[in-house]
Amino acid sequence: MIPSRGRRPEIQLRVAEARQRDIGRKIARVDSRAMRELGLSPGDLIEIIGKKSTVAIVWPPYKEDDGMGLIRIDGEIRRNAGVSVGDHVTVRKARAEPAKKIVLAPYEALPFVGDLSRIVRSQLLNLPVMKGDVIVIPVLGMGIELKVTSTSPSNVVIVTENTLIEVSSTPVKRVEEVGGVTYEDIGGLHEELQRIREMVELPLKHPELFRHLGIEPPKGVILWGPPGCGKTLIAKAIANETGAHFISINGPE
Repeated sequence: MIPSRGRRPEIQLRVAEARQRDIGRKIARVDSRAMRELGLSPGDLIEIIGKKSTVAIVWPPYKEDDGMGLIRIDGEIRRNAGVSVGDHVTVRKARAEPAKKIVLAPYEALPFVGDLSRIVRSQLLNLPVMKGDVIVIPVLGMGIELKVTSTSPSNVVIVTENTLIEVSSTPVKRVEEVGGVTYEDIGGLHEELQRIREMVELPLKHPELFRHLGIEPPKGVILWGPPGCGKTLIAKAIANETGAHFISINGPE
């Protein structure tokens, strides 16, 4: 859909999972027809609008995806846009300026004392960010989540060698997020994850289908397996990707 004159052209695409090679690179694989309609070339920036907005770098679609109206984005981009796999997002070309300054804050008190700005710069150098984006920085074998609380100038910016990066030591409140776990964080359980998604996502996202067919949707799913096999991780990922409320209750509780 192309809006009326005077606004930037935009189009709606259906969200699909990123392939392994694209994860963590801020890449959005966009249908070639959409690229033509929006006047996009590989390497351009797009704004992705769901419940929230974020930005990504355009790359051409995989051959088998072309013509299907898809946008392939990883879990971090999906979370920053407030969408999950199968949702539709609005996409439009974005304009960016070099960032003079960006400020980030953790969700929890940092477990060490040190300056994260160098690590943040190496992770984000030459990449686009927006206020509200959440990024994961690898530190000492851990993934530290940092939220972009402000940028100068505002809107979309590109991190450069000259960008002043400030990491606040004061945590910010996490709103409706489950630890940032996405489907890409789960390895080796593709078949199991696909079956659970079919049972859980469909009734959560499309309850009208069950009403139309006159059947009861599944009321729950039991995950069975030895400790450490990924049961809780799967539950967190599905809750995070679908926007569902998640409460973890351990056995002794």
